[in-house]
Amino acid sequence: MTQTIAPRVRTLVLLLLAATGLLFAGAGPVSAHAAVTGSAPQQGAVVGKAPTQVSLTFSEKVALSGDSLRVLDPKGKRVDRGDPANLTGTTYAVKLHGGLPDGTYTVTYQVVSEDSHPVAGAYTFSIGAPSQTTVSVSGQTAGGGVVGTLYGFGRYVSYAGFIVMVGGAAFVLACWQRGAGVRALQRLTVAGWLALTAATLGLLLLRGSYTGSGKVGDVFDLDLLGQVLQTKTGAALVSRLLLLAAAALFIAVLFGAYEKREDEEKRDLTFGLAVGGVVVSAGLAASWAMSEHASTGLQAGIAMPVDIIHLLAVAGWLGGLAALLVALYRAPADTPVDALAVRRFSRLAFGSVLALVATGIYQSWRQLGSWTAFTDTRYGQLLLVKIGLVAVLVGIAWVSRRWTGRLAEAVVVKPREESGPVAVADTDTDAETDADADEKEPARAGASGSGSGSASASASAGKGAAASGKQGAAGSDKADGESERAAQLARQRAAIDTARRKERRDADPNRFGLRRSVLAEAGVAVVLLAVTTMLTSTEPGRTEEEAKAATSASAADASSAGALTLDMSFDTGGEDGKGVVRVDLDPARVGGNEMHVYVQRPNGRAFDIPEVKVAFTLESQDIGPLPVVPDHITTGHWSASGVQIPMAGEWKVSVTVRTSDIDQTTVSKNAQIG
Repeated sequence: MTQTIAPRVRTLVLLLLAATGLLFAGAGPVSAHAAVTGSAPQQGAVVGKAPTQVSLTFSEKVALSGDSLRVLDPKGKRVDRGDPANLTGTTYAVKLHGGLPDGTYTVTYQVVSEDSHPVAGAYTFSIGAPSQTTVSVSGQTAGGGVVGTLYGFGRYVSYAGFIVMVGGAAFVLACWQRGAGVRALQRLTVAGWLALTAATLGLLLLRGSYTGSGKVGDVFDLDLLGQVLQTKTGAALVSRLLLLAAAALFIAVLFGAYEKREDEEKRDLTFGLAVGGVVVSAGLAASWAMSEHASTGLQAGIAMPVDIIHLLAVAGWLGGLAALLVALYRAPADTPVDALAVRRFSRLAFGSVLALVATGIYQSWRQLGSWTAFTDTRYGQLLLVKIGLVAVLVGIAWVSRRWTGRLAEAVVVKPREESGPVAVADTDTDAETDADADEKEPARAGASGSGSGSASASASAGKGAAASGKQGAAGSDKADGESERAAQLARQRAAIDTARRKERRDADPNRFGLRRSVLAEAGVAVVLLAVTTMLTSTEPGRTEEEAKAATSASAADASSAGALTLDMSFDTGGEDGKGVVRVDLDPARVGGNEMHVYVQRPNGRAFDIPEVKVAFTLESQDIGPLPVVPDHITTGHWSASGVQIPMAGEWKVSVTVRTSDIDQTTVSKNAQIG
C-alpha cells in the first residue's frame, strides 16, 4: 500500500508546485501601496509661466532620498535643484532652476511607501507649448527585475519558514509531546527556522537594491545596507534576526532536554516553554505587523495586534497541519501518532480558524472599504481567491475531523500469532546442532585409544593436552561468533517486527483516510500561502479606490477650471503654410477667461506667423462673432487676458492664421463653454 501512496504524493506535490509557480508568474512587479493623488503642475497641463517647483501628493506618507523626485527637460537634462522636501502632510516638492524655456518636461518619482513597498512612476507637463521630448516614461516600475523576483521569493520563504517553525513546535508542545523525540518532526521544525533565518538575511541584503536601482550589483553595497538599517523595514528585519536567536534556544530545549525529563519536571518545563514560545512567536509576527500593511492607514493601533493574532493563527493551523502530515507519514512504527494527539490538533485548528475568520473580517474591511473593491481592485480579486481557498481547506478539514473520530472509535485488533518459526530461527537451530557435534567428536576419539600401552598412553596424553588447548581456542572463537550472530539475528527480528507493525498501521483504513485528507489540506495550504504572500505585496483596495477618486476629482476640477484645449490643423496653401494651432481657454466659464494660442509646424516645432485672430460665436443665440486679437508672447505663442464669454453654451471657436501677406485661412471647432 505504501508503494501505491508514494506516486500519488509525488504527483500532488508536482501539481501544487506548478499551481504556485503560475500564481507567482502572474504576479508581476510588486504593486504600489502609496498612490499619487495630486500634482502641481498637473499631468498633461500646459502652463504659461515656468513653475518654481514641482509637488506631488500621495495617499500616505512616503520615504524620500536625494533622487526620489526628478524633473527632466525635453533633452533629458535634470532641471531640479536640491533634495526633495516634505511640504505638508503627504505632499512633497522639489525646486526647479529659474528661466526654464518652453517645452515638455518629465517628472519621475521613486519613493518607499509607509508600509515598506517601493512606488515609482512618471508624468509630463509643458511650459508655453508642448514639444517633442527624448525622455521615455514607459516601463517606470519599482520592485521588478531579478532583484524584485528574488525579494518576492524571499518573502514567500520567510512566511513559510515562520509557519512551519511555529506550527511544528506548537504541535509538539500542545498536541503530541512524544513527538519531541521523533526525528522527522525535529527536522521539520529546524528546517523552518533555517528557512526563516536565511530568507531574513537575504531580504536585508536585497532591500537597498529593491527600493532603489534594482541592480543585482548593488545587493552587497554596504552603504545601501547602512541606509536600510536606518529604515523601519531594516529595524524590523534586524529584530527578527535577534528573535530567531531566542527561537533557536527554544527549539534546542524542546527537542533536547525536554524529552529526557521526568513527568513532574516536564510539566514545569512545558509551562515555561509555552510562555516563552508564545512571546517569541508573537515577537516574530510583530516584525511583519510593524513594517507592512497593518502599520499604516486606518486604525493602525488596532490593526497591528490583530495582524499578530492573524499570523499566529495561520501558523498554528497550517504549520500544525504540516507537522501532523509529517507525523502520519514519517513517524517511527513504534511511536505512531495516536488519536488523542490528532483530536488535540483538531481542537487547536478549530480555534485557529475562528481567530482567522474574526481577524480576517476586520482586515478585509480595513483594506477594502467597500463591496465594489472585491471586484474592481486587484487586492479584492486576490482576497476572493483566498476566501475560496480557505473555504476549500475548511471543507477538507471537516473530512479529516470525521476520520479522526473514526480513528478514535476504532477497535484495536491484536496482531495475529505466527504459526511457526521464521527462517532465521531455523538457521539458528542448525548452528546449535553443528556445535554439539563438534563437542562430541573429541570424546569419541579419547575412548577409542584407552586400550593401548603406556607409551601409547603417554603419546595419547600429550596429544590429548594439545587437542585440549586447540579445543579451548576453538570454543572461544565459536562463542564470539555466536554472540555476533545473536546480535545480527536480534536486529533482523527487530526490523521484521517494525515492518510488521508499520504494515498493520498503514493497513488501518481510518488512518489511511486521515493521511490522504491531511495531505490534501497541506496541498491547498501551499497555494493559500502563495496567494497570501501576493496579497501583502498588492495595493489595498481602499487605497486604490481613494487614488482613483482623487484622480477623477482632480480631472473634474481641471475640466471645470479650464482644461478646454482645442487643436486644429491648418493649410494656408503657401510656403510653410501647414501647421497646427492650439487654443487653451482658462477657466472656460462665463465671464473673464485667459486664452493662450500656440502655433506649431507638423513636426511639433513652434514657429511664428504674421497674424493670429480668434473669434467666438454662439450660433444658437445669434451671439457673435466676438473677435479677440491675442498678443504675441514668444515664438509660436500668443496670449490674451479678460476674454469675455457672456453666456454658457456650445460656442464655435474660429482661428484665422496668416502665414504670409496673401496666404491665410480660418479653421474652427465647437466646444462647450460655461
